[in-house]
Amino acid sequence: MDTTIESPAVPATGSHATATTHTVHPARCKAAASRWKPGLVVAAGLALVVWSSKFAIHAFHFVETDDAYIAGHLHQIGPQIDGQVKEILVTDNQSVKAGDVLVRLDSLEFEIALQKARAVLEQARAQETQTRAASAQADAQLTEAQARVTQAEAQVSQAVAQQELARLTLTRNEQLFTNGGAITQAELDNARSAFRAAEAALAAAHANLAATQSGVGSALAAQNSAHAQIAAAAASISVAETAVHEAERKLAYATITAPTAGRVGNKAVEVGNRVLAGQSLFSLAAPEMWVVANFKETQLARMHAGEEVELTVDALPNQTLHGKIESLAPASGAQFALLPPDNATGNFNKVVQRVPVKITLDDASLQQLGDRLRLGLSVIVNVKVR
Repeated sequence: MDTTIESPAVPATGSHATATTHTVHPARCKAAASRWKPGLVVAAGLALVVWSSKFAIHAFHFVETDDAYIAGHLHQIGPQIDGQVKEILVTDNQSVKAGDVLVRLDSLEFEIALQKARAVLEQARAQETQTRAASAQADAQLTEAQARVTQAEAQVSQAVAQQELARLTLTRNEQLFTNGGAITQAELDNARSAFRAAEAALAAAHANLAATQSGVGSALAAQNSAHAQIAAAAASISVAETAVHEAERKLAYATITAPTAGRVGNKAVEVGNRVLAGQSLFSLAAPEMWVVANFKETQLARMHAGEEVELTVDALPNQTLHGKIESLAPASGAQFALLPPDNATGNFNKVVQRVPVKITLDDASLQQLGDRLRLGLSVIVNVKVR
């Protein structure tokens, strides 16, 4: 049976219109379709084989995980003293350099405290000068007392000599007077008087020596006291200097600066706020970045430091980055948790553990992306293990 299809009439140039008919045979349509079907099946099969081969080759050479993110140094910026915010010099997402001023606190109370500490220091130094002068005077008095002792000892020696001379003279005169009266009684009495005078002088010399030695002891005690006062004054100066350094430190803390270069984020302070020591005012993201990939423990058999890594960032499609494994964590992530699991209690269900792996990006990848990377972005990591 033939099927006849009439085509629409086409206006003719003459007064009559003609209709054209085409006859399509179903057997011919089936034959044409039967010729195309094997080709389509073969093409689909080849495509599946190519895709499967590519997947198999990739799976053989690489270990992949999507449990990865960009990490870096995130500094929490806050004051080290209590105070009122006087000036804020940065805004959200602003790039800063190391040492740039971020916030200034009201420094009046710290300036007053510094002036008081400096005044106390000057007073302590003046006290030390005074005690040193007293010590010098005590040293001079001790020297003088020691000189008097030397003089008194010389006087004692002189008195001893005079007393010995008087004793010998008296002895000789007594012999002369007894044996023949070569001397008179008056001369003998004078010799006896001179001996008694010499004894009295010797006793006086000894008393003077004892007095001068006592004076040396007093002068020495005064000297020790002066030296102790110098040590106390020096200690007071040390305490005052420490107070000055502390006041200067607090005054310096009134100016909050960036500890490193980076970008400011999470700004949580306004002018006029009363802030406390340790309170977080900003977060500062440093430009150094790396990737932390949490691989399953079953993927670590062929993984070690130095292996090449291919990465793609979800926020930057069609951008392939390159890097290397720097290190593997010493324990699984569960062991670093606040409450690590205790498998010795209760029923046990085996859970595949994940181990953090630190991956560093090469310089070319960092230069390629510039500042488009952000901490916390999700990453797909492929480590070449074969």
